[in-house]
Amino acid sequence: MFLMANLLYAVPPVSPSQKLPELEGVGIEEKLGAQIDLGLTFIDTDGKPKELGEFFKKGRPVILVFAYYTCPMLCSMVLNGTSQVLREIPWTIGTEYEVITVTIDPRDNWEVAKKKRDSYLANYGRPTNGWHFMADYMEHVKVLAKSAGFNYKWDGTQEQYAHAAGFLILTPEGKISRYLYGIKFKSRDVRLALAEASESKTGMAFERILLYCFHYDPNAKSYVLFATNIMRAGGVMVVLILGLVLWRLFRAENQNLRMAQ
Repeated sequence: MFLMANLLYAVPPVSPSQKLPELEGVGIEEKLGAQIDLGLTFIDTDGKPKELGEFFKKGRPVILVFAYYTCPMLCSMVLNGTSQVLREIPWTIGTEYEVITVTIDPRDNWEVAKKKRDSYLANYGRPTNGWHFMADYMEHVKVLAKSAGFNYKWDGTQEQYAHAAGFLILTPEGKISRYLYGIKFKSRDVRLALAEASESKTGMAFERILLYCFHYDPNAKSYVLFATNIMRAGGVMVVLILGLVLWRLFRAENQNLRMAQ
């Protein structure tokens, strides 16, 4: 029953009156534009401490996923959904963007993180060193989760963590750009969120065109067509086509006049 309630809560919005007592204080509080502390340290899969800032030095947007590696259900669903959508988008982890998964369970050591990483990298199917699975260090995950608005807690009765489902998109500077919710994600949403986080400096004209036509709707929790911009684009096309027609007519008329002379 608790797991089902947690799954239902994983896809917002859910009003406070709908929450079970076990889920009080659990959820995602959006903090768009907030700066993540890049000085926080976690244990990498080589067993050595590493600051978050090391993953932001290449000027790429970053997907941040909170999970725990022994989670019996929800975390695996989130990670599976993340892995699936990342296989669907044309960009490659470690080339156009980075992915950081941080465990919220202090019992998950770096060896557990390494096994989880190896499993998901094999599933990803492309060579990459850009998906990082981190273990906690000196409870820094609590600080990171709080600054990201990711609120979770331990349920002693169920002996598991109650948490929401989704991940964050961070800018290359470590600021929160977008939250994407659920256990399944649209490839269009992820592509646009990454392009948006990178300030459209992706080198791909198609993403810039999509960003012009699609805007993020906080109510729909997704990117939707922006009618005004489409109408503007349509108006520009009409003017260009009309201008081309008039130019060809003017040119043809000049040619006829020259021939008549």
